[in-house]
This record gives sequence, structure tokens and C-alpha cells, in this order.
Amino acid sequence: MTGAGGFIGHHLVTALKQQGFWVRGVDVKHPEFRDTDADEFLLRDLRSPSQCLEAFDGAHEAYALAADMGGMGYIASRDAKILHDNALINLNTIEAARLSGVTRYLYTSSACIYPEHLQTREDVQALKEEDAYPACPQDGYGWEKLVSERLCQYYATDYGLNVRIVRFHNIFGPLGTWQGGREKAPAALCRKVALAKLTGNDEIDIWGDGEQTRSFCYIADCVEGILRLMRSDYREPLNLGQDRLISINQLADLISEIAGVTIRKSHIAGPEGVRGRNSDNSRLRAELGWEPQVSLEEGLAETYRWIESEVRELLTGPETDLQIAASFTSTAP
Repeated sequence: MTGAGGFIGHHLVTALKQQGFWVRGVDVKHPEFRDTDADEFLLRDLRSPSQCLEAFDGAHEAYALAADMGGMGYIASRDAKILHDNALINLNTIEAARLSGVTRYLYTSSACIYPEHLQTREDVQALKEEDAYPACPQDGYGWEKLVSERLCQYYATDYGLNVRIVRFHNIFGPLGTWQGGREKAPAALCRKVALAKLTGNDEIDIWGDGEQTRSFCYIADCVEGILRLMRSDYREPLNLGQDRLISINQLADLISEIAGVTIRKSHIAGPEGVRGRNSDNSRLRAELGWEPQVSLEEGLAETYRWIESEVRELLTGPETDLQIAASFTSTAP
């Protein structure tokens, strides 16, 4: 599995081990918050073809999760680097899988592949898989993801590679990045609310007016969806996310309610992404006979408890002032 040191990859490694698989994890870094459950973990830079080939030696199935990515504040200002590095990773990964005789290959794409003109309203119409074309993705990250989807489909046609393609819609949960700039909206807001609760400063920053909308999918459902898709016969791109639309303001209020604290929102300038985005799960239900089961409230409660414990440890640890400053100036959301 590539990207095994990241948030989703870390959870997926554990789930595969629980199902009895022998798992090799590959990444440029180890998981940040807990040791991996992988049988073997290789530190490799997949932008290098030779290192990628080494990573795939003897592999039977491949889960391609490696990417340079993060929240809106990260991907909106690094189009060239993200497109360049992720393209190299995915070109090398799928070729290494072909050369190594991989029998089934999962590529993890993103809702960022959908055209921006379909996401200009808060009350956005949920995005169906066929809405990806005519193509006009969001930023370099979205373009690279869409091109890599096409690459997977060409490898299936030209070489017979058995591929699966999943489009993630805002996955969140414990053990994910929660500070430093790469965190996404749920983790960033959990951190800000936890800091408000633990420091007594009840004001939190939110980019824009906070009325931009998204749907958010808990990590346990994400992993379950991946496993179901990998065992299915469905070979076209498939949405994986919740279909409950919520504004960023509402998300902040929900987290503050879970935390048991009252907050004041300070709306500031910052990258907001598209105005609204939601997942149409019709095909997910039809093809897998399943859809995400964990409610937003349940998932946020688990995520907030974990992040509050991390923030509490940060507040009582060494070099506290510098770390707190870094948290407050993080670029999300």
C-alpha cells in the first residue's frame, strides 16, 4: 500500500491486517500518531521509478493512496508542485504495478476532479460520477487526479490491469493531521474549538463567511467502502462520501456543542474552495449495496475527543508558546 504513513492509509493498513492480509506499507514517512500495523514498512520516494519498483516487488494487490495533499490552504497555493509530484508518483506506481504482475489495483481519486461551475452555490446539487465531464477540475490537485483516473482506465484497456477507482469526499477522523497547514476543515475546527475550551479564548477564525457547504465522511466508513469496492466487480470511478450537506458555520457549531463550549466566530479572508460540494451516492448504493453508516455527530465526537487530547498534551508539553502559536496560525480553514 502506498501512502501507508498517511491518515487514510494508516487506518486501511489496520483494517487489512484485521482481515488476515499480509501488508507492506510504503511512504516517505512513518505514521505520525501511532505505529503502523503493517507487516513491513518501507520508506521510499515514489517519484523515483527504481524505488517504486522495489516497493511493488512481489505484490499481489495494490492500494495507491500516496499523494502530496492537504486542506484548501495547502493545495490552493502549490499547484505546480502538487501536479508535478503527484503525477510522477502515479505514473511510477501504476507502471510498477503492471511490471510486478499486480492482480488488482485501487486508485484513490478525489471530489476535486468535478467541474467548478457545478459547485458555485451553497445548496449545490449532489455530484454524480458522470458530472466529471466535460472536464474543468479544481486546481492542479484536481487536474492531476482526473488525469490519473484516465491513466488507470487506459492501463485497464491496454494492459488488462484490473483497476478500481474511488473518489473521496472529505474524509475525517482520529489519527489525521490536525495542525501545521495540511489539515482539513473538521480537524482544523476541532483544534480551534479545543483551544478555545482549554485556553478560555472563545474566538475562532473561519475563512470567508462560513456559509460554504460540504459533506463529510468518517474514516471507518471510508475504509469499509474501499474494502467493499476492492472486492466488487465495479471498474468505473465511484463516489465515496456522505451525502449530508452542512455549512462550515454549522460544522463549527456542532463541534462546539460536542465540546460543551460556546464560541465566537471571526470571519477572515482565506481560500474557501468551491462554494458547495456534495456526493451523490446513488451509484454507490446500487453497485456495493451499501452506503456510509456513521453519522456526522458520531464521527465528530470521536474526532474531537482525540484532537482535544492532542491539544491538551500540546498545552502542557515543552516549548508550549511556540507550538500554540503555530497552531493558531495554521492555514485551515
